[in-house]
Amino acid sequence: MSEPERRWRSQLAQIVAQQGFIHGSLLERQRVCGKPTCRCTRGHKHRAVYLMLVQKGHTRQLYVPKRFEESVRQWVRTFHTLRELMDQVSDVYWEKVQKRQG
Repeated sequence: MSEPERRWRSQLAQIVAQQGFIHGSLLERQRVCGKPTCRCTRGHKHRAVYLMLVQKGHTRQLYVPKRFEESVRQWVRTFHTLRELMDQVSDVYWEKVQKRQG
């Protein structure tokens, strides 16, 4: 196993063991609540954050309450970090197959 592969595998293991992660993206929306006297009817719309995910060909979304927003943002970032590390390890094995190495 090469030094870069060992390093990437080690980073993957540490992240999985120590941090939460979630597959998805965050979407921020501005919306009007519908109350006739609310300030959102005068242009100051409410901010809402949603976790978006495609599962089995269907887009799913889940409202993220403000008190969970930073945690969810971190979990999404962690997932993207894991994905990048997995892609790097995968590239090593792609080259092995390409060069017909075991």
